[in-house]
Amino acid sequence: MEKKIYVGNISFKATEDDIRELFSKSGEVESVKIITDVQTGNPKGFGFVEMATSEDARKAIEALNGAMFMERTLTVNEAKPQQPRDRRSGGFGGGKGGFGGDKGKGTQRGWR
Repeated sequence: MEKKIYVGNISFKATEDDIRELFSKSGEVESVKIITDVQTGNPKGFGFVEMATSEDARKAIEALNGAMFMERTLTVNEAKPQQPRDRRSGGFGGGKGGFGGDKGKGTQRGWR
């Protein structure tokens, strides 16, 4: 078993220190990371906890999966390896710009 744990359905009021305190009852916590939205900085409601040993991770999963914490039922299980994601371009998909690419004439087909 891995030492890294996925924690879902975290209260938006919870801090990393709150999660560390909760998981430390099951063993030594090495790190806690609550995932936040890149643009707003608001928590997304899930995160990851890394325990010192795989035995501590197993104990935490058994003790906390389905447990109530800050009025939410936690989902706690072994973290899966992160899958590579496609690099996305910003904007509206590139292309010729404008309305249909009438090569700089500033008109859209049928609008003359």
